[in-house]
Amino acid sequence: MPVEVYDRSKFIEISSRAELCRVVRREKEGIAKVKARTKRYLYTIKIPVNELEEFIKQLKCKELVEVGKSS
Repeated sequence: MPVEVYDRSKFIEISSRAELCRVVRREKEGIAKVKARTKRYLYTIKIPVNELEEFIKQLKCKELVEVGKSS
């Protein structure tokens, strides 16, 4: 089961240990899910779409992938 994180600064710290980060935009719902895969867990956080670009710039993932944009 994924672990949902609610604190943005904690998620940014986790992203430095992540092997891969995925961004899934849900435009209709107005949110985006950011997923960070570490060796042990999959961490997720929900971010409003209008704040997403600023948040992505702060991530420290080794690899960042944007999964299929849904309109």
